Amino acid sequence: MKRNGGIIIVTGSNGRIGNAAMQRLTEHFKEVVGFDRKAPGPPPPGCVYMPVEITSDENVHEMLKILREHHGAHIASVVHLAAYYDFSGEQSPMYDEITVRGTGRLLHGLKDIGFRVEQFIFSSTMLVHKSAEPGQFINEDWPLEPTWPYPESKVRTEQLLLQEHGDIPVVLLRIAGVYDDQCHSVPLAHQIQRIYERRLAGHLYSGESAHGQAFLHMDDLIDAIERLVLRRDRLPPELPLLLGEPEALSYDELQHTIARLIHGESWETHEIPAPLAKAGAWLQNKIPGKKPFIQPWMIDRANDHYALDITRARTLLDWEPKHTLRRTLPKMVAALKHDPLGWYQQNEIKPPAELRQREEGA
Repeated sequence: MKRNGGIIIVTGSNGRIGNAAMQRLTEHFKEVVGFDRKAPGPPPPGCVYMPVEITSDENVHEMLKILREHHGAHIASVVHLAAYYDFSGEQSPMYDEITVRGTGRLLHGLKDIGFRVEQFIFSSTMLVHKSAEPGQFINEDWPLEPTWPYPESKVRTEQLLLQEHGDIPVVLLRIAGVYDDQCHSVPLAHQIQRIYERRLAGHLYSGESAHGQAFLHMDDLIDAIERLVLRRDRLPPELPLLLGEPEALSYDELQHTIARLIHGESWETHEIPAPLAKAGAWLQNKIPGKKPFIQPWMIDRANDHYALDITRARTLLDWEPKHTLRRTLPKMVAALKHDPLGWYQQNEIKPPAELRQREEGA
């Protein structure tokens, strides 16, 4: 029975996380509204889509007025997932226009139109923090030190929210790398691809292979969002919160595990000097018609290590990840082996010519 009053707004509702969050929150709320630029199809059962252009002051204001007219002025929670992201490593005006100013537009619109908002959840990233060393665990008080445009935009947005949220309680949700049983993690998918295709680049690494980064299964992220919304009246008005699996698998363990699962054999990873790796990445980008995943800026981040202390999430939400990347990797590889072309398409990777030819001739 849906006993919770108020509207739920989920921005970026067309994405996998947004869609899953909407479906979960319909179990508790009668009015779940998705904001996105355009809807690809009908919303999940019990939900409503609204076309909102987050880069337009006029459109955001107009859509919020319509929302109030049709659904009332009481908002239980805003789950704000809409943001700009790319792997080029280059600065883009879209980081400010969508992530920073877009968040400001939404926040100010909610205030100007007179909504009563019980909670504003902002999806940030663990990458806003300075990286650690193996054996160290990052908590919410760890220094902020973003090193490329994506987390830099998240830090600027967090600062905006802390300065301007007023009476609206805010959660700064600093999330580890999200994956699911099909993978749907850009860096993980490309690492799997390199090993599956036995690429030379899959044997080379410019950082310490003992370093690694925390990940988080999609289902565990949705569980945490659900608990944040349902416990909103028990949370502090300003809450930075890290979410991720406590164990960060090293790059070396990932390499060996993926290779054993795919090829049934060990996999040697050789360290190469960073200047040589960067030069190689630069040359790869100069080949006409090729769009390699590894970019020169990534070489500088190869030594980053992110292992998380999730004590705050455990304490405030009674939340613990139920999945681990180690236990999910076999499912990812099984999905790849069962339908290689489908897996490539699911993860938005161009399949090799021989794979396409094999599938077409099957």
